[in-house]
Amino acid sequence: MKSRMRKLTLIVASLLIPFVVVLVASAASSPQVRLGFQAGDDWEPAIAADHFGHVYAIWPHYGDLSGICSACSTSVALLQVSNDRGQTWSAPRMVIPNDTAAHQVDVQIAVDPIDGKTVYAAWLQNNKSDTVVTRSTDFGKNWTTPVVADSTNTGTDKPILVVRGRDVYVGFDHQQKVWVAASHDYGAHFTSSLVRQNSEFGVSLAGGAAVDSKGNVYFSWAGYSQNGGAKGAVNLYISKSSDGGASWLNTLIDVSASPPDCSAYLCGWAYLGAQITLTADPGDTMYALWNAGAVDTGPERMYFSRSKDSGATWSTRREVSLAPKGVSHAFPAIASGGAGNVRIAWMDTRSGGAWNVYYRSSNNGGNSWSGESKLSSYVVGYSYLNANGFTFPYGDYFEVAVDDLGQTHAIWGEGPDWAGPGNIWYNRAGK
Repeated sequence: MKSRMRKLTLIVASLLIPFVVVLVASAASSPQVRLGFQAGDDWEPAIAADHFGHVYAIWPHYGDLSGICSACSTSVALLQVSNDRGQTWSAPRMVIPNDTAAHQVDVQIAVDPIDGKTVYAAWLQNNKSDTVVTRSTDFGKNWTTPVVADSTNTGTDKPILVVRGRDVYVGFDHQQKVWVAASHDYGAHFTSSLVRQNSEFGVSLAGGAAVDSKGNVYFSWAGYSQNGGAKGAVNLYISKSSDGGASWLNTLIDVSASPPDCSAYLCGWAYLGAQITLTADPGDTMYALWNAGAVDTGPERMYFSRSKDSGATWSTRREVSLAPKGVSHAFPAIASGGAGNVRIAWMDTRSGGAWNVYYRSSNNGGNSWSGESKLSSYVVGYSYLNANGFTFPYGDYFEVAVDDLGQTHAIWGEGPDWAGPGNIWYNRAGK
């Protein structure tokens, strides 16, 4: 969020290990499509797809809300739904009509993989003091009254939502501690547990989450060893709970150097630094994707790893970007399309220093990968867009989702700098 002290960076202290990939023809992508409200300022979107052809996009909107909520101020959570797998989209609308709760930010959306229909949304509100969760059982038309999953004084940040059946989890950080709010009755009631103090891995920000078929829940975090200025090493680690979120075991995956300097773009704390996200496939193989750097403030690369033993051990990290050395990478996104099927996306600056979104897929658990597809494209009429790409990533939520036909959907933000204003963009990729 705009006021967030968030952004990641990591010090990859291990040796780079060559990774041979099998290249196939990259999937052709269509031009990017702008979603969001036509006036004002949209950023940090999230996306989900159900088993019935619907795709859901959600984001916080700042500024003008003419025609939607004249009584609202600051930012509100808006939603767009596609009923035809991303070909057309509804007009933006408030998730909860006429909801005047102040300062709704850091939105999340997820579909229950068990019934493939129930949709959950979460966000922070009331100056980031409340983490709320709501649910829809009619494809996003109506939503339950938001339940406060956790309430604190101000300072909560970077919530990540994950659901499976009756289990609903939201992970977040608050006052240099890492928490997870857990519900085991479809989001009706929540209990928060302390995952850990930040003294072990540093001030931590969540990047991804997954629940496997056994009920194990996983969250991935980037922990900054030096909070002030984010100048130290960043620990990338995964927390696992096998008892519904009551207790947690932490596994260090990688360590990165301090984040690149992006003060020229008015960046917030550690904005281009390391992040780690993860997903689980139906066979309970875990996949992680992250950006990390070997030199303080230097460019970072994109890495992939998997676990076949419920997160006990992870494979040696492998580079997955085909960009030349020295190109900056950031903002990993990952989803699974079936057993052994994994989709990944990220942003990098290989095109004349401009940013673009790239995508790859694997049908064998990451042993080999498709060629790269560029999902971002030039659109006339935006000052931050040119033939090479967009000026700067806008917001630190960037996601992909897989629909019922196996098609990938991606959503991200673009702008002139970290402060904006900017817009959110969408595109579809192949299988």
